[in-house]
Amino acid sequence: MEGTAPLVVKPSNIKQLAESPDFRFIPSNYVHDSSYNNNSSATHDLHDSNSIPIVDFSLLISHDSHQRSAAVQHLTKACQDWGFFMVVNHGIPEKLMKAVIDCTHEFFNLPEEEKKEFAGKHVLDPIRYGTSFNTCKENVFFWRDFLKVFVHPHFHSPTKPQPYRDIMLEYSEKLRKVARKLLEGISESLGLEESYLDKALDLESGLQIFVGNYYPPCPQPELTMGMPTHSDHGLLTLLIYNQVGGLQVQHQGKWINVNALPNSLLVNTGDHLEIFSNGKYKSNVHRAVVNNKVTRISVVTAHGPSLETIVKPASPLMEKENSPSAYYVPMKYKDYLELQQSNQLDAKSCLERVKIRRN
Repeated sequence: MEGTAPLVVKPSNIKQLAESPDFRFIPSNYVHDSSYNNNSSATHDLHDSNSIPIVDFSLLISHDSHQRSAAVQHLTKACQDWGFFMVVNHGIPEKLMKAVIDCTHEFFNLPEEEKKEFAGKHVLDPIRYGTSFNTCKENVFFWRDFLKVFVHPHFHSPTKPQPYRDIMLEYSEKLRKVARKLLEGISESLGLEESYLDKALDLESGLQIFVGNYYPPCPQPELTMGMPTHSDHGLLTLLIYNQVGGLQVQHQGKWINVNALPNSLLVNTGDHLEIFSNGKYKSNVHRAVVNNKVTRISVVTAHGPSLETIVKPASPLMEKENSPSAYYVPMKYKDYLELQQSNQLDAKSCLERVKIRRN
């Protein structure tokens, strides 16, 4: 491609590449086909985020039954229409959220030899530092470095930077409480008991993964992607970022640029909520684009069932249907996680594998 360096670079980390002297053209193995990303500097066929649903968490946990009922209705509509929403008044201190972002940035600013101490090899390794998504399977890479840490049911953390452990622990604990309350509301919105989802999927031992993403400036952002179009494993993913845009969600076939309200949490539904709800709530499809000016940091925290839970459509939901039938094959969460994370990300291709085909 004209204007693109012909060289192919084996990725060790994108930060090092982006900070190379006189770096003006991205390597050819970071260039995505235009029909694949349709990025066009993140402006092609995009819409604003004014219509993204907003859920007031304080109403969801209110003792006033009318307020709680209204919040559950908002959750229902958000899950049915979007699979994505913003949560406000969640009670997590803004100072803590900022510390999480700042410490994550500090981690990526560590010398490369120190970060490599945390390079895992398997998708179920409790701490894994890497680049792109899955460099063993990809021919074309993504403009992203990452740190993935399992923080529940057993807490892990990098030892550097020094404050990271305490900050990550406090944030993960507070966020898990928010996620479980949201899932109680979602369980109720499906016509189930408030605690049904929590008990059926063993959320007391549920997997929680803390993911720090680093997207440095790119000299040719229109040619590459931070993360491809995909849905997430698990039930709910909660995200914060450093106020640098880049997240886009798909809604009714159109891409929406997400601009979060101050101090809000961005939430998207995952594949296992789609499975559990027997397709009533679809997992949200989203992607990350990059820019040529400033580094974007995001912290994504995925909340799923316990690793050993076999996830299948909830029996009471199928009993309510006139002709009860499951649309997804039961599968252990651990097996699904390994399947998705060990392959290339491609929209909802992993979920498609567990769908039951019907004529």
